[in-house]
Amino acid sequence: MEEDSMIVPPGFQFEPTDEELILHFLYRKEACLPCYPDVIPELGPYSYYPWNLNGKALSSGNKWYFFTQNAESLVIENGYWKDLCIEEPIFTSSGKEVGMKKYLVFYFCEVPTNWILQEYRLCNFGESSTWVLCKLHQRNGNPQKSLYCHDDDDDERAELSSLDEAFMSFDDDLDETDPFY
Repeated sequence: MEEDSMIVPPGFQFEPTDEELILHFLYRKEACLPCYPDVIPELGPYSYYPWNLNGKALSSGNKWYFFTQNAESLVIENGYWKDLCIEEPIFTSSGKEVGMKKYLVFYFCEVPTNWILQEYRLCNFGESSTWVLCKLHQRNGNPQKSLYCHDDDDDERAELSSLDEAFMSFDDDLDETDPFY
């Protein structure tokens, strides 16, 4: 998909429900049916760092949307996506289960980051299901805390994120293959 095809009119906000993502986008993609407007691009399976998706994935606020094919390997050069073992069924308004949502967190150099990926999959589409719709966002707060944990004891002091701590632990001899060089 070309970059120009992802440009949307001023004021457009892409905020579909989980049901809409499954029925109006993922199902149509899997069934090879046309989807208008075709705004969600296809990206290689987990081939980008999450902070490099701007301009490649459909961006809406602090969320990015893209299709990818099912992949066994969720590893890229200095990081990987770790399954949080949280799966939620997605139901239609009439109560029929149509999909599943799975949560993953991105680890960079073995350190968890604030990048959360939600993978949407179809239910009952058979073994031929090849597409996954991904919704990515950067969560605020400490990546060490549970996804659903709200701690009232947070103090207001500025702290380094785990990603900042990882960068500070690097040697000064970074090479050009590093994504932050």
